Amino acid sequence: MFKELKSTGSWSFIRSNFLKKILLLEQDFFLNSPLLCRTNMSSIFNISKEIPLMEEFPTLQGEGFHSGRFSYFVRVAGCDVGCHWCDVKESWKANKHPLVSYDNIFSNALRSGAKFIVVTGGEPFMYSLESLCKKFLEKNFELAVETSGAYPITGTWHWICLSPKKNKAPLDEFYAKANELKVIIYNKDDFKWAEEHASKVNSECKLYLQVEWSKRDENTPLILDYIKENPQWKLSLQTHKYIGIP
Repeated sequence: MFKELKSTGSWSFIRSNFLKKILLLEQDFFLNSPLLCRTNMSSIFNISKEIPLMEEFPTLQGEGFHSGRFSYFVRVAGCDVGCHWCDVKESWKANKHPLVSYDNIFSNALRSGAKFIVVTGGEPFMYSLESLCKKFLEKNFELAVETSGAYPITGTWHWICLSPKKNKAPLDEFYAKANELKVIIYNKDDFKWAEEHASKVNSECKLYLQVEWSKRDENTPLILDYIKENPQWKLSLQTHKYIGIP
């Protein structure tokens, strides 16, 4: 049978299609394998020029210290932290989103008029972000990043918001460098979780508690009571959801 395939040319066709499938599987593997992405992604895309991007848009920052500030959001695709209450699960699979050049991202941000850039995800630090940061810093943009802290910091940032997740603990370097600690409160146990991380951050880090959106009616009163007794914490609300903006 194999001799017949080879003689008719069908064997070459089968082998060619098999290799194509292997390459597609390899691309899917690398784009969704953060432990390998920094060293091997160059065979899939050029991280110095482009990045998997779920979306980008001008809006007001809705959460935390910079709430209400006119911003340009850059939502990177790809995340393996896997929070069950994540409100952007569609960002998890990097290969479901296009590769977008930094030139395009920069041009779009420039047209928006915003000078404050928020890089979020997904998990931004799955990728090396030096080139992206350099592009904006050369034109004096202010750069902020929202991260779980699960992967090493790359790039230069004016503001680092650390939002730790239970599935993957933050790396120690984030506690020293975080400007803001934002802990999501899904249940009562999360207050203890918040204090564990607050005890590790630097003395200048701003502390915020934010209710998980689906639990806002039942847990917001708990957060208010907690802050009354622990005034080092501040309340973070997802104001963009309340007023209906991205």
